[in-house]
Amino acid sequence: MSLSMYQISIPVFARALNNLAAILNKAVAHAEAKKIDPSVLINYRLAPDMFPLSRQVQIASDAAKGCAARLAGVEVPSFADTETTFPELQERIAKTLAFLNTVNAAQIDGSESRTVTIQLRGKDVQFLGLAYLTSFVLPNLYFHVTTAYAILRHNGVELGKADYLGAA
Repeated sequence: MSLSMYQISIPVFARALNNLAAILNKAVAHAEAKKIDPSVLINYRLAPDMFPLSRQVQIASDAAKGCAARLAGVEVPSFADTETTFPELQERIAKTLAFLNTVNAAQIDGSESRTVTIQLRGKDVQFLGLAYLTSFVLPNLYFHVTTAYAILRHNGVELGKADYLGAA
């Protein structure tokens, strides 16, 4: 059995984002239990030259919605990147998931050889659809979800591998 572009994109994005939302819920509970100002976690970064938790969530959202739109040949939804609270980050994830639910297999399947052009560091970069998904978007999505997990884990949020992977 072969896998379709839809099967290796939309459900994978949705799972990663749903797991990220659950991880953020654990962060909220941790902050409440330990009397930590949530903004401390939201603005925390692992290293001075890395993005904070809020930006990690934004980029994970951008990766999923951008790829889905580009592979489907529809306009990429624009979000303002102004989230500063856990409820706002959760809303962003929910909006991204809602958008993913509007993209169907007929729009995505067959996009393996579709040319995708994105801006990277001020330059246009072109990919074929399959390479864009598997060599660029999926690694980026997992990087930013993993970094969000690591920021929270580093700050004492009780997370384990099962939280990252989610329900089987």
